[in-house]
Amino acid sequence: MRVLIVEDDHRMARVLRRGLEEEGFGVDRVERGPEAVEAARATAFDVIALDVMLPGPMDGFTVCAELRRHRVRTPILMLTARDAVGDRVRGLEAGADDYLVKPFAFVELLARLRALARRHLPDRTAVLEAQGMRLDTAAREVTVQGRPVALTAKEFAVLEYLMHNPRRVLSRTQIEEHVWDYDFDSGANVVDVYIARLRRKLRAAEAPDHIATLRGAGYRFDPVAGAAPAGGAPHPA
Repeated sequence: MRVLIVEDDHRMARVLRRGLEEEGFGVDRVERGPEAVEAARATAFDVIALDVMLPGPMDGFTVCAELRRHRVRTPILMLTARDAVGDRVRGLEAGADDYLVKPFAFVELLARLRALARRHLPDRTAVLEAQGMRLDTAAREVTVQGRPVALTAKEFAVLEYLMHNPRRVLSRTQIEEHVWDYDFDSGANVVDVYIARLRRKLRAAEAPDHIATLRGAGYRFDPVAGAAPAGGAPHPA
């Protein structure tokens, strides 16, 4: 999951970034309204955490309204120290999807971001399952026939993205852009490395091989293991 943090408070942004990256998020951060609009129009973020009080000519309300004017549909969680009903209403009317008043507990921020990111999915449940494999996005756990599988934060994020898009071919670039941030160096076949790690760990747990490789196209998660994806038979990585 990839999130854009729009926050000019360096300490707050640092805390949020560290916490979200520990949870496997790809995190990008900007400080000002115009930068936020540019970034959100250029990148398909899963969710935006937008502070209301920003320096310069564009506050959070203006940024939100501008993004909706440009038909950016990314879910927006507005963050603010304001707790007046009028401010909450103004944010929602500008196009925000949710509102969180500072100070807040990080676990609540995390839950709200994940819930917003699931809104566009056909299945909004926090638990994804396929032939005995279970991925719990809230608990950050993967099990196979009830047995836990130890994954790193990024391995979990890659698997979660694949499972949230069943039967859809995802290119390496799409996976990179979804899981990692702007600082990610895509020149080392990192996606292939992570897919290979996932396959090895899931195979060791005796899970069916749900991840198909489409040569020259990318990867696809097949809920029914062994199903041939559209566009050609699966190939080993």
